Amino acid sequence: MNALNNIQLKQAQLLINGEFVESKTTHWQDIVNPATQEVLGQVPFATTAEVNAAIAAAQNAFETWRQTPIQARMRIMLKLQDLIRQNAKDIAKVLTAEQGKTLADAEGDIQRGLEVVEHACSIGSLQMGEYIEGVARGVDTYTLQQPLGVCAGITPFNFPAMIPLWMFPMAIVCGNTFVLKPSEQDPLSTMMLVELAVQAGVPAGVLNVVHGGKDVVDLLCTHQDIKAISFVGSTHVGTHVYNLAGQHGKRVQSMMGAKNHVVVMPDANKEQTLNALVGAAFGAAGQRCMALSVAVMVGEAKHWVEELAEKAKTLKVNAGHEPNTDIGPVISPRAKARVLDLINSGVEEGATLLLDGRDVKVKGYEQGNFVGQTIFTHVTTDMRIYKEEIFGPVLAIITVDSLEEAIALINANPFGNGVGLFTQSGATARTFQHQINIGQVGINIPIPVPVPFFSFTGSRGSKLGDLGPYGKQAVQFYTQTKTITSRWFEDSHQSTGVNTTINLG
Repeated sequence: MNALNNIQLKQAQLLINGEFVESKTTHWQDIVNPATQEVLGQVPFATTAEVNAAIAAAQNAFETWRQTPIQARMRIMLKLQDLIRQNAKDIAKVLTAEQGKTLADAEGDIQRGLEVVEHACSIGSLQMGEYIEGVARGVDTYTLQQPLGVCAGITPFNFPAMIPLWMFPMAIVCGNTFVLKPSEQDPLSTMMLVELAVQAGVPAGVLNVVHGGKDVVDLLCTHQDIKAISFVGSTHVGTHVYNLAGQHGKRVQSMMGAKNHVVVMPDANKEQTLNALVGAAFGAAGQRCMALSVAVMVGEAKHWVEELAEKAKTLKVNAGHEPNTDIGPVISPRAKARVLDLINSGVEEGATLLLDGRDVKVKGYEQGNFVGQTIFTHVTTDMRIYKEEIFGPVLAIITVDSLEEAIALINANPFGNGVGLFTQSGATARTFQHQINIGQVGINIPIPVPVPFFSFTGSRGSKLGDLGPYGKQAVQFYTQTKTITSRWFEDSHQSTGVNTTINLG
């Protein structure tokens, strides 16, 4: 517990027009350490007036900010990435305390977000338009990538550093202003990043933060001054955000639930494959939208399952700040109850519980929301543990006879966030990547989240909206393409006569 004693956390504040302010709300929610149930602080559910004030500050700042030279915006990102790097370990301690993940994973959470900030420093080339001279006689056409206005971001509890950094740096470096609503379950590490953004020189009103639940979300989705909304979270909430914001004329990207598969071919490197599967299934207590949920063992690979279980048994369940911890707690008692309910449903529906993590006990943290690593075999596609996103350290194993059968099974699943294949055959890999209908594919990589030069491209039931976070697609999402077609006459008295056709020439 000593590692937590130095974390003296206060009530989460709002950021409105460059000022960190105490909310005047009467609705507060405790921020709870999921390993101990210790109350770390409180988060306010902002009032309607406070949300409106944040949006108004962003609207007022937009005209000045959009005129700010792109190099000046870029320099703020350069400063921000430096500040994040300097403060990463302190942010990770708070992140672990409020979210539960291991310190190493918390540092990874920050690092993956930092990579997006670093990519934002390339905005000078990312936001370039296009130009063609002479599309017709004396006529040139070019495009501008202009900011939209006030944008908003709604982020989940599982990555309180990475996902906010997916959003507001790319939005504001493109010339927009931003209103961020972090998860109400673990906003403190997010607010540390926001404080660094202010230190880096983000002007008043360009970045604002409000906290809250559904009422705040709905206000962001319906306010006339919000032009675009980026969302990451559950399918239920993401669908609501997409529909409501879309009905009010907003551009929306909504990254939602998943059921990620990995296909294991019998020619794969067994040791590397099993290590990768265990890490991907149980890391972060399974609370990743890209976590491995289903292992599809093809042919003779089905005989590797016992060795997989033995490797999984070696993982250590403990509080995230304790040394050598592999699996921390899930975020809340409610989340734990849901995971346990799904595990129980698997047993009731006839799956074989090869490794049972329901009754894990952690000495010194008896009140923690712990679920141990759990493995099911003999899983069928009509079971709840296959159909529903568990968001816990639970791996379902299905066996099939061929690659074709594995591809058909995965393509029939409604989700499309990520998929992996383990093989040593280039021909098999090429067939798989061509035929699989999933947005992100890993070859001998179990969690295929791309680096920020590319975009996060989840698909089908895992995504609403056509453009994903970060990379080139983020620039497209946060800008409006304006096409200019121009003709300049050398002689002001020159005339080409009346032309009633559509032809420019």
